[in-house]
Amino acid sequence: MTVNALFQFAASFFGTIAFSVIFFVPREHYLGCGIIGGLGWLFYWWMTTFLELSYLPGTFFAAALVVVLSRICGVMFKCPATIFLSSGIFPLVPGVGIYRTVYYMIIGEMDQSSVYGRRTIGTAIAIVLGIIFVFEIPQQGIARIARLAEKGRRKKQ
Repeated sequence: MTVNALFQFAASFFGTIAFSVIFFVPREHYLGCGIIGGLGWLFYWWMTTFLELSYLPGTFFAAALVVVLSRICGVMFKCPATIFLSSGIFPLVPGVGIYRTVYYMIIGEMDQSSVYGRRTIGTAIAIVLGIIFVFEIPQQGIARIARLAEKGRRKKQ
């Protein structure tokens, strides 16, 4: 179980960093993007595997976590949160669902295409709602959390 969790984190961590390179994220933020993407996916995996939640609430809560971490990193590094968010959300994007929707549509199996299409749209809506809900938190609240995290980090050093 622990090995599987480490593999899940590592795969999403490196995938997110690769996506950061494609999106021209500044090099000093690669590590932060990778950690955010890895934690977001690990949280999704944990919720759907161990808590046995459906993919929709799992995606919603994982997207919300990614947005919170992105906003905190944005405050801590004094840069836009979208630097971390655009890359960190990558592991949650339903790419295989889109592929399967189109694939089954092309080969004429509209029932299967419909199943994957609904799931893909549901996942996309869950991501959007997670982003919207967290961006409704006032910036002062996020800044306060970031200051607490910064103080905790300084005490450990």
